[in-house]
Amino acid sequence: MNGFYVSRDYPEPLRRIRFKDPESGKTLVFLTNSTALPALTIAALYKSRWQVEQSFKELKHDLSIRAIYPKNEDRVEAHIFVALLAYCLQVTLKHQVRRAALEKFKTIQMVDVHLPTSDGRQIILSRYPQPEPEHRMLLNVLRLQLPTQPPPKITTRYRLVEVREPCPA
Repeated sequence: MNGFYVSRDYPEPLRRIRFKDPESGKTLVFLTNSTALPALTIAALYKSRWQVEQSFKELKHDLSIRAIYPKNEDRVEAHIFVALLAYCLQVTLKHQVRRAALEKFKTIQMVDVHLPTSDGRQIILSRYPQPEPEHRMLLNVLRLQLPTQPPPKITTRYRLVEVREPCPA
């Protein structure tokens, strides 16, 4: 990139990288002074950096950390230590609750219903029952959805056998 303001503010040459994120479908544009690294590596580095920044933002929000102005360095370290300890406890409890909720979902089972037809075939309906009120509440809290019911399968009374004949020359 070149231009008066770009060269005035940053005298080294800059490189613009466009990257389409396959997960979100968004096109991202990165500016870098690295000309040696491949574009995918730079995109991965920026993505990692963004994830670290996002983690710190969530950490600050979850712990309600605000600016502190103590005069003693030990107090600053103690404040950060207690905040991180509280965060670790919160994350651990959140994972334990999630694990307990997933254990509860083990009681939902898929059922195959076989319905015979008059011509000897069978219709197989793979279904799961409607969730209990307890399951529905957990699904809402965890923002999860059960998958859609699969389509029915129809079997025949005859097996399809693949016949291989030699090809005429």
